[in-house]
Amino acid sequence: MKDSVKAAEQTPPAQRSTRDLARAAVSGWLGTAMEFMDFQLYSLAAAIVFNRLFFPDVSPAIGLIAAMGTYGVGYVARLAGAVYFGRMGDRIGRKKVLYITVLLMGASTTLIGALPTYATIGIAAPVLLVVLRLAQGFGAGAEIAGATVMLAEYAPTRRRGLVSSLVSLGTNSGTLAASGLWAILLAVLSEEQLLSWGWRLPFLLSFGLMIFAVWMRRGLKESPVFENRADVVDGVALDRDEVETAIATTDDDRQGDVLAAGIRQRKGKAFFLALGLRFGQAGNSGLIQTFLVGYLATNLAVDRSVPTDAIVYGSLLGFATVPVVGIIGDRFGRRPVYLVLTALTAVLAFPVMLLITSGSTAGVMLGMVLGLNVGVLGLFSLESVTMAELFGSRTRFTQLALAKELGGILATAIGPVLAATLTAVTGSWWPIAAMLVVYSLITFVSAYLAPETRGRDLVRLEDAA
Repeated sequence: MKDSVKAAEQTPPAQRSTRDLARAAVSGWLGTAMEFMDFQLYSLAAAIVFNRLFFPDVSPAIGLIAAMGTYGVGYVARLAGAVYFGRMGDRIGRKKVLYITVLLMGASTTLIGALPTYATIGIAAPVLLVVLRLAQGFGAGAEIAGATVMLAEYAPTRRRGLVSSLVSLGTNSGTLAASGLWAILLAVLSEEQLLSWGWRLPFLLSFGLMIFAVWMRRGLKESPVFENRADVVDGVALDRDEVETAIATTDDDRQGDVLAAGIRQRKGKAFFLALGLRFGQAGNSGLIQTFLVGYLATNLAVDRSVPTDAIVYGSLLGFATVPVVGIIGDRFGRRPVYLVLTALTAVLAFPVMLLITSGSTAGVMLGMVLGLNVGVLGLFSLESVTMAELFGSRTRFTQLALAKELGGILATAIGPVLAATLTAVTGSWWPIAAMLVVYSLITFVSAYLAPETRGRDLVRLEDAA
């Protein structure tokens, strides 16, 4: 053990070329795009056709509930995947896990498109659908966290915010691609064609994207940060007992201090700070991108295409917002930008909701585009790098994946239900604005309490807080 640690100490720092960085960036963007495309394809199919294809023997309302239930189980699987693959990524490396997750997501999505329906095999059809949905979610639970970790650990220190923000762009790409595919199908196919074979096309077409993503990741080199970790020997992280033995036997006091800092620090503070940072972005997203579309159509009789188009336009603008926020974070630091964006979202919450509920198409468009870019995508860009910098390299993948998924489930799952309840009880839109303020203030406080992480050495084993 002593000789192994010494050998690790003498290994020169891992070097990566610009080409390696470009490949990592494309790989991270592509995997995240694939994750969000797969989930959006499924959510749209669940809302449009799955109730009739897989649950035809129940009433339409119950069939829709069942179809959306199969959508929901994916989020449970995401949490399990975050823990399982996060720990694996911290133990054996980021590259291997990212290869597995993209393969698992892609294969599950493709197989959904090949499933026989209830009319062919009966109850086995929805059972298989749930199984594939669980597998898809299990892989997706660590995908965006793994891509975030890999890009942050690859990026040059001065450009870490910009490079890491490319993961956020994958969310826009995937959502737009899935929405575009379904829009084309609904426009060109009859209902009979859509139900007989058309619904399969988006899922089967994702096979090509999976092959490209797998090819990209086969040639991807391991994270230089993982290779330079003091507790990694021969490509595998030492467990706690092995690290304690290495500390006791090493002749290098500095090396012993580095190892001790990584395993003896009390965990928890950085995780809860990250959870708070995640809460605002995920909560605002659930309200603006999910709840408001249905609320405007149902309660205010606004044509559903208006808020849907607003989300599309806001996502397109996000291709500029996300990298710009990344650049600003590199220039001024993470905390001040977080504080400005969350304060701005809280201040604008009521004026933005006045615009959205004005009944004017222009008002809906402007309000939703503004809310999406300031309160969701801007925060997402910052989140991609800040959460990676908050955690030490020994547990970065696990803690980041768990914070993202747990925060997403709590804020996104509870938010729309609570908003629906409060708007029904009050008969007004003001609870939505109030929730935007609360979510944003949670992230504001978390950012205020968090240390500035810009420029932090990501090889350090301990958390920043």
